[in-house]
Amino acid sequence: MEQQQAKNIDLEVRNLTIGYKAKNGDAIIADAINFSLREGTLIGMVGANGIGKSTLLRTLTGMQPALSGEILLYGKKLRSYSGFQLAQFISVVLTEPPASKNLSVRELISLGRQPHTNWMGSLSSEDNKAIDYALEVTETTSLSHRKCYELSDGQMQRVAIARALAQDTPIIILDEPTTHLDIYHRAYVLKLLKKLATEANKTILFSTHEIDLAIQLTDYLIVMTQEETSFDTPCNLIESGKFNTLFPSKTIAFDPETGRFVIK
Repeated sequence: MEQQQAKNIDLEVRNLTIGYKAKNGDAIIADAINFSLREGTLIGMVGANGIGKSTLLRTLTGMQPALSGEILLYGKKLRSYSGFQLAQFISVVLTEPPASKNLSVRELISLGRQPHTNWMGSLSSEDNKAIDYALEVTETTSLSHRKCYELSDGQMQRVAIARALAQDTPIIILDEPTTHLDIYHRAYVLKLLKKLATEANKTILFSTHEIDLAIQLTDYLIVMTQEETSFDTPCNLIESGKFNTLFPSKTIAFDPETGRFVIK
């Protein structure tokens, strides 16, 4: 049984320390980080501003080196993969807008196929099927011929997720995908991620400030505080009081009965 469970682990973090190397020594942001991401699950990452969420995501995707510890991707050390190989396993959705908003929606999404195309970058019928699927699932088919600069923030976020879907990786990592969205589109994006994890069997990790929504929708949560980084189901984290120390208690408190934060 243990061997069967181990096969379902996509990404494993062992005693990880994250931060930046400096001339006068390492600047440690967080340490003693341990968790495993399993296929077909939705995982949220929460914590106060500046706690290290983006740094952890960049480290998990190979954009930034770890200070110590190990990250294992399908049992192999992350640093043993080339950039091209990583692009076949992990797709990343960042908060930055695309480099050129003059691209059409379909053109931008088609860039997700780059790890799979030939040296000329020609799209095969299989590539186009993946692009059509990504458009359909994210409900952006009607936008496919529009320019990216014509889109609203909510539409652009769906297109960014569609590009990651077209890349067809088993793991999708998103940095605050609900930033600048209204409450409807925040809920829409998170429900879409939940659907993709459940129905497409993707392993999806995202950072967010929408803690109330994340508690309702995720299978697991990573909770980052100054003292520690915790990983468990939302229910277990509530029971162990992990949300109580996220923010200054004089201003805001967590209500374990409702699973929500309230202003004092």
